[in-house]
Amino acid sequence: MKLEPQWVVGFVDGEGCFHVGIAAHREMTRGFQILLEFTVVQHKRDEQVLYALKDFFGCGVVRNNHGDRLAFRVRKFEHLKTIIVPFFVKHALKTKKNTDFKKFCRVLQLMEKGHHLTVVGIEEIRTIADQMNVKAMKVESLTLTEDDSGEDAGVYQVISE
Repeated sequence: MKLEPQWVVGFVDGEGCFHVGIAAHREMTRGFQILLEFTVVQHKRDEQVLYALKDFFGCGVVRNNHGDRLAFRVRKFEHLKTIIVPFFVKHALKTKKNTDFKKFCRVLQLMEKGHHLTVVGIEEIRTIADQMNVKAMKVESLTLTEDDSGEDAGVYQVISE
């Protein structure tokens, strides 16, 4: 299966994720490990797409994710820096995922400068990571039917973006 760059952009816009993980780790300089990951998850029936992405980028792995799902993952810092990021800089994502990508790039830059080895840098990375992959919720109105007194409590509707 041969993939075209714009197809990859569209597919990743819908199915991909740029993730920054922060985990306590006693053996790390400041007690935390920062993990950058680009991932695309699919049902195992579509595993050929994940292997096609692996071939397209020339890096990463395809592994079991959860249950009947597989994931294409790139975690190696050098591959993220020299392959994944330059691709999505050249071929921009079209959805809100581009915002997460830019934050991911900022964390990669901070790590490249060694900021992940300082307390201040870890906190800056944590602040950025906390703003990523968050589904914004808009509340236009919400219906609360029957409070404890048995009366109608109001009308609300939750619309997620």
